[in-house]
Order: sequence, then C-alpha cells, then structure tokens
Amino acid sequence: MSAVRKHQEAPAATVHTLPGSKREAAPRLLGEELRQMRLERRLTLKEVAPVIRASVSKISRLERGESPPRERDVKDLARHYGAEAEKMRELDSLLRLMHDGAWWQQYADVTPSFLKRLIGLEGTAQKIFTYENHIVPGLLQTPEYARVLVEAAMPSAKPEVVNRRLDLKMGRKALLHHEHRPQVIALLDEGILLRPVGGPSVMWEQLTYLRELAAEYQRGEQNVNIRIVEFARGASVSPPTPITHLLFGDGGPAELVYIEQVDSANYVTKPSEVERYRHVLLEVSNAAATRRESLELLDKAIERYRVQKGDG
Repeated sequence: MSAVRKHQEAPAATVHTLPGSKREAAPRLLGEELRQMRLERRLTLKEVAPVIRASVSKISRLERGESPPRERDVKDLARHYGAEAEKMRELDSLLRLMHDGAWWQQYADVTPSFLKRLIGLEGTAQKIFTYENHIVPGLLQTPEYARVLVEAAMPSAKPEVVNRRLDLKMGRKALLHHEHRPQVIALLDEGILLRPVGGPSVMWEQLTYLRELAAEYQRGEQNVNIRIVEFARGASVSPPTPITHLLFGDGGPAELVYIEQVDSANYVTKPSEVERYRHVLLEVSNAAATRRESLELLDKAIERYRVQKGDG
C-alpha cells in the first residue's frame, strides 16, 4: 500500500448509492462500468475475452451483471482498458458492496427461514460438497434457468416477488468469485443434463456456463469442481435426495449436512450422522465421471441443445 502525505490526501472513491442499499445492483453497475470502458476504446467482446481467458458469452454476462465477477478478472480488464487510479477505486467500492456478508438480509420477506441459514453458512464455509439429482445446484444456476425454477415453485407470485427471489439466487453466486471463496465439489446426476428445464436455449446457456466453470477449474482459475454421475455408474450408490456437506475453518461452526425438501430442510449436526452422509457423498464421488469425462458429457449435451434450439 503506497504512502500518502498528510497534506495531500488521495481522492476518495466514488460512493455508489444503491436504492434501499440493494447490493444486488452492484454487479450490474460494475458490469456497466466495464462495458463503457470497453466501448470507449472501441473494442469488441471477442477482442477482450482473451484478456481473462474467457468466452465471449462470459464477457457478455459480466457486462450485463448476470454473473458476479472475480475480482482478478475485473482488475485485469480495467488495466487492459487503461483505467486510472480513480476508476480502480470505484470498481473496488462496487466489489466490496457485492461481497458484503449480510447482503441477503434484505430478502428476508421472500426467503424461507431454512434457506436463510444455509446462505449465511455458505458465506463462511471453506468447502461445500454437494450432490444434486434433479436440478443444477442453486450456486451454479444461470439467471434464466433460475427464473424457470422460481416461477414453477411460485406460480401465483407477483412478478416483483419472483424478481426478488431471483436476485437472491443470483446474489449467492458472488460467493464463487470472492477472494476467499470456498472449494466447491458439485456432483450432478446425469439426468440434470437431460431434463430440459426452460427448453433448449435455457439449457444450452446453463450447461455452457457449467462447462466454463469446469474448464476454469482445470486451469486452476476457479474452485468449482463439477463432475457428472452417470446412470450406469451411480445407480447403486446415488441417494434419492440432494445432499450438501459444509466444512468450516478454525473458529467456525462445526461441519454439518444440509438436506433440502419441498418446503423445509434438515440440518444434520450429530457427528455420527454427518459421518454417514459424508460416506454417501464419498461413494457417489468415487462413482462419478472424471473431470475430463465430465467435460465430454457436458460438451455432448451442449451440442444436443444447440441443435435443438436451431443454431447452425
């Protein structure tokens, strides 16, 4: 950190006023800042994607604020655009807002109490080990995929309620891009790739996003390890319900297992029961496809949905 003389204070970063302190607006503001800087330099999405070794679709999502960005990606892009110190401080202020641990409290009116506890625990976990058998885990959902699920779960809800629940789901994803993000191991049943939630376009976008996360993990750029549990391999060991095992660092809560049901959830903390679920997850992990095989399975599903939605 550079020293600043007392009589020559550094200018303060711009304070971004968010309506009602809604931190979910931070990714959108940050994305718009990056978009404006790119346009000012007359650069295309394709030209800047290599700066952070990303796809064009990832850069586009980042600029639309649909996918909370990693701090390093934001700063690498900003430096590429020639951002000055003042602009870098503005971006830092938005990143801090986005990573505020209490951000989810503003959604108390649309969040079941059992889910509030999970979101709070996710923010302090060092490792999240999860198995899903029907849908993509909430932490890994794209906006349109999540919207289909929210609307199906809340068929009579007003649009503003649906949008708030969707903002909550997207806000959780900022966890994956925080400096101290947890390690995430996501075991996905093969049926998730085959179940066309929202139709071919929604599925193509969702699986492409999963593929990008998996590829980033391979390159050591992300902490999300995605592996597919094929029918043939997982038939004898896969549990009938989703399971999430959370582990914490020194001074944190004791490890626990979260099992979500239709309108409730169980938090398992008894050591002998936690050990039983840990064993189940280990069995599923041993049966899951390797990282390379999982990428191939995602590629096949992505291509199938690409054809179905009529591209090319």
